[in-house]
Amino acid sequence: MWKKPEDNKPQPFPDPAGPGAPSGHPTGTVPGIPATATACVSQGIKIKGEVHGREDLFVDGILQGKISITEGTVTVGPNGHVNAEIEAREIIVRGEVTGTLKARERVQIWSSGRAIGDVQTRRIAIEDGAVLRGKVEILQQKDELRATRPVNPPAAKAPVATVPASVKE
Repeated sequence: MWKKPEDNKPQPFPDPAGPGAPSGHPTGTVPGIPATATACVSQGIKIKGEVHGREDLFVDGILQGKISITEGTVTVGPNGHVNAEIEAREIIVRGEVTGTLKARERVQIWSSGRAIGDVQTRRIAIEDGAVLRGKVEILQQKDELRATRPVNPPAAKAPVATVPASVKE
């Protein structure tokens, strides 16, 4: 006989550990979400405190405190309002940031961005229309710093100029 398909039944997620393993997700991931997904603080969310991590962070809400993303990029979206010290590999400002920006690689301020505070980075990009108020310090790699500036330069003697007798007047 004809059998009715069971499309309306919810299907359980397959357990990545296989049958017989304890339930849950021992790998620390949720099925359907990539392990490298960007963390997001969306509009309507307000956070006070410290945020630490290694992956990318997108802030389109309000965040006050400190942000430390060691290996990733912090992006402040066009609706984001951040009042914090931000430390990351790369910082992109499309909204408003008040505080110190410390990027190991690059800080980019889009035309819609406003950054009020000091910036420390190796590279910086500021689009037309962007607002930046504060001190900017361009960092160099340690090897480049040693190559361009000796630590203890030898004392240089002032050269003595001698004029040949035939040139004297």
